Amino acid sequence: MDLVVLQTWLDNTSFGLLLVTMLLYWVGAAFPQWTLLGSLGTAGMAIANLCIAALLGARWIEAGYFPLSNLYESLFFLAWGITAVHLLAERSSRSRWVGIVTAPVAMGITAFAALSLPDTMQGSEPLVPALKSNWLMMHVSVMMLSYSALMVGSLLAIAFLIVTKGQNITLRGSSVGTGSFRDKVARLAVTPAAIEPEPALAIGSDGGVALLDRPAAETAETAVNLSPQRLTLADTLDNISYRTIGLGFPLLTIGIIAGGVWANEAWGSYWSWDPKETWAFITWLVFAAYLHARLTKGWQGRRPAILAAVGFGVVWVCYLGVNLLGKGLHSYGWFF
Repeated sequence: MDLVVLQTWLDNTSFGLLLVTMLLYWVGAAFPQWTLLGSLGTAGMAIANLCIAALLGARWIEAGYFPLSNLYESLFFLAWGITAVHLLAERSSRSRWVGIVTAPVAMGITAFAALSLPDTMQGSEPLVPALKSNWLMMHVSVMMLSYSALMVGSLLAIAFLIVTKGQNITLRGSSVGTGSFRDKVARLAVTPAAIEPEPALAIGSDGGVALLDRPAAETAETAVNLSPQRLTLADTLDNISYRTIGLGFPLLTIGIIAGGVWANEAWGSYWSWDPKETWAFITWLVFAAYLHARLTKGWQGRRPAILAAVGFGVVWVCYLGVNLLGKGLHSYGWFF
């Protein structure tokens, strides 16, 4: 089979598989007693991951360079990264909510790449001189993997907000630093007002002693109307979201550093405040603030989830928005 025909078949198959997988996860969420749907969804995500890997491999063989030189290739690499991180997160959490939020995004990415991009942007072309470097694989692949991990972590944070209905709850798991760190924060949060006071005594006019009603003790937890199952699920989502973002942030840092070295080699400057570079720095700041708040401030639950949800939009602006709408060294030049 011709490699071009194979690529066309693989990209459409990947889209179809992810569409079916998304439906499996969503129907499984509506009918949780159908446990087989969760297993079928996981299998569909794994097969889609292999199809995308085969597509990128065929592209590599055909073009003779690592397939990350245009928007079509980077979109499929991003979809491959999201499906790979999804499989890791789902195995760690054992929750179908991972697929509920990641499958639609992976499907949408493949649909956009396979069905919306012009044919001229889907074909392989010779590399421009600036891209003929080993840094193409080092910088771009690490950046794309970081985007994948950060997106999945942010999607799990959005799932947390959905599960908890946006309420501020106190979690019991180890999703903030380590368990000992969480215990320390809890101990420091205890104030005299939170300690149950001793009962008060009152002396009557006849010399008798009366025991007054004991005032209700204040607690640090917020009253929420959530079932124990939802609270357990929320703890799991918060934990896996934090760990996945913790994986993506070092990759983003390494990718930015590698990009600076490559920029100096190609253009004679480590940093030129190109729109892509500026938004990469903004993305780094957002997720650095997220991790800082969790590790040093003891944030957990709703507040970091909201910050991660904002980060999801920032990642998309950094990856796709400035490439399509901005004019700079990283622009793909389609919408302008």
